[in-house]
Amino acid sequence: MQAQTQGYTIGDYIRSLGSILLFFILLAFYTPIILLLLVLTFGRASNFIVENIAPAIARPVLFVAGVRFRIRRHANPTPSPAVYIINHSSTLDVLTLLALGLPRVRFVAKWQFQYNPLFFIVGRLTGQVFIRREKSDKAIQTLQKNVNRVQKQGLSLMMAPEGTRKHEGVIGPFKKGPFRMAIELNYPIVPIYFEGNRKLSSGSFMITKKGTCTAHIFGAIPTNNWDKNHLQHPIEKVRKQYLRWAEMEEEGEL
Repeated sequence: MQAQTQGYTIGDYIRSLGSILLFFILLAFYTPIILLLLVLTFGRASNFIVENIAPAIARPVLFVAGVRFRIRRHANPTPSPAVYIINHSSTLDVLTLLALGLPRVRFVAKWQFQYNPLFFIVGRLTGQVFIRREKSDKAIQTLQKNVNRVQKQGLSLMMAPEGTRKHEGVIGPFKKGPFRMAIELNYPIVPIYFEGNRKLSSGSFMITKKGTCTAHIFGAIPTNNWDKNHLQHPIEKVRKQYLRWAEMEEEGEL
């Protein structure tokens, strides 16, 4: 019988630490390639990097961690451009986001990611959006500044309406930011539900059990009839759908 610590086995710790090490090795390996591509293409390689190099980093890391990653599309093709939203409750979410490889997407991430110099360089040069989540007014201002760029380039955004993975309950309260952005951009909302992430890794560090994570990509929710001054009802309606998916996951019916 394997020794266990807080629900994790010794094997889980070994695989997880190996995957963390691999992540930074791959990030360091690909960073010069990314910089070269951006220079040679005058920045036009950003989409190629997000769609191809990001999954090339994330998927091997998940594999070493013992995590099988799957994508299940409930709408085909995947709507684009759009504001994609996810449930955020696990450290694995960062890897599964990168592993998706969605077309022409930019990630809205917390400001603190930039404290890592590699994240800062790659993130800034590929046009990712960093916001101070603890300061909602400044976060909204930062998002609004990016509206013209996103629209002009036909980009999609990936956002977590819960704002943080540290929240009470399986699905935390939803913030207005992603929904306001969808209205500003005249984009639909496309819900993505990560099944398995929370069960495999619910702690503060990227320690994970072996298992399967599935990204469920659902159909688009139109926002053209929404009023940004009256968002409480549509936001709550979307959140209730996430609560339903969480219940279905718990019951093994998703």
